[in-house]
Amino acid sequence: MTIRISSRLKQAVKATPPPRKIFVNSMSDLFHEQVSDDFIRDVWQIMRETPHHNYQILTKRPERMADLVASKIGEVLPNVWLGTSIENAAVAERIEHLRKAPAAIRFISFEPLIDAVGTIDLSEIHWAIVGGESGKSARPIREEWIDEIYTNCQTAGTAFFFKQWGTWGKDNKKRSKKANGREYRGRTWDEMPIAPQPAA
Repeated sequence: MTIRISSRLKQAVKATPPPRKIFVNSMSDLFHEQVSDDFIRDVWQIMRETPHHNYQILTKRPERMADLVASKIGEVLPNVWLGTSIENAAVAERIEHLRKAPAAIRFISFEPLIDAVGTIDLSEIHWAIVGGESGKSARPIREEWIDEIYTNCQTAGTAFFFKQWGTWGKDNKKRSKKANGREYRGRTWDEMPIAPQPAA
């Protein structure tokens, strides 16, 4: 498996303000077992050198992320947000690993949400993104699954962002994402965590 630092991330070193949001390794997983520690440290160095940009890193391997950031990077960059993806209760234990990751902002992508996650502890998790599945084989999302996450966010003080219903509606009839929209409980939800400001 060959993974290279994306040209977009390399260009960030030379970029000038205004700041941008950069999703790191959007088509792969930075903490995949075949990605070397040295490679990950190189990515961290680029992010360290460009504090005017905001970086978001999403992984399905938060255990490795927490261990590596704590033991081999050893610093919290205010412009780096660390997250994990959770699609159902079967992988909800990823939250515990994410909570151990040293980060300015910790976030969870509940997308695509394909089943209930149940009652979960979102303490020390700053942001939750929820969304249904898209595509021809999309599975339906149920409002009660979203309700559970919303309630857990309210309990923990976690910012709640509802992205989309996907290609299914609340009535479980297949429709387009545009037709379904992104209203939940009669409104859109675009809450964002409060990010720390970079040092002057």
